[in-house]
Amino acid sequence: MSAISNPMDHGHDHGHEPGLHHQYEDMAQQSETYIVGMWTFLVSEVMFFGALFLIYTLYRWNYQLDFYIAHEHLDVKLGAINTTVLLFSSFTMVMAVQSAQLKNRLKVMGYLAVTVLCACTFLVIKYFEYKSKFADHLYPGAGFADDAVKAFGNHALENGHVAVNMNHAQLFYGLYFGMTGLHALHIIVGIGVIISLIRLWFNRANTVIHDYVPTEMVGLYWHFVDLVWIFLFPLFYLMPLPR
Repeated sequence: MSAISNPMDHGHDHGHEPGLHHQYEDMAQQSETYIVGMWTFLVSEVMFFGALFLIYTLYRWNYQLDFYIAHEHLDVKLGAINTTVLLFSSFTMVMAVQSAQLKNRLKVMGYLAVTVLCACTFLVIKYFEYKSKFADHLYPGAGFADDAVKAFGNHALENGHVAVNMNHAQLFYGLYFGMTGLHALHIIVGIGVIISLIRLWFNRANTVIHDYVPTEMVGLYWHFVDLVWIFLFPLFYLMPLPR
């Protein structure tokens, strides 16, 4: 007498394609759900950051000279290095997605690991940037520098008189720390997500081995984070002298 087959012996395989979750009819429906969900999330993020960019634009329009003098304390070289690092991380993420489409597990993990390394490099450089601002008391709050010349040097003077309003300079650094800090938080979240993705590939999880879309969705998030920095860098670091 043949043994009765127990459905539990097959784990989660109930006639579905590998990597297909039970709530979906086919891979096309599953992929569409992933894409719609991710783009909905990204649109909400665009609106969130968009409000901050609008606030920055309005204040900069009203306090152009004060913002310009305040921005000269930022390190353009470090900002440019971070920009290069993030652009390279976008490249490695693209290569990871391509490798996922080709089901090359080792390359996917390698490119994702390099992406994480770039992200950590970005955060380390940002730490030293923040450290220098705190050392010079250029952070919003009660401890903000009250001596314009000591904080910004001769850039704060015009015809021998202080040309910068320190309240406006404090507003600049409030926006700087708020917007770049929020971006850094997204970098940290991205690191966690990418590490989780590496773990799934390492464990040969069906959700990633047989479906490249989850890797592509992580890539979309990472490209969004990089794109935000592409706007932050020129707005804060490459400010032209107001006429």
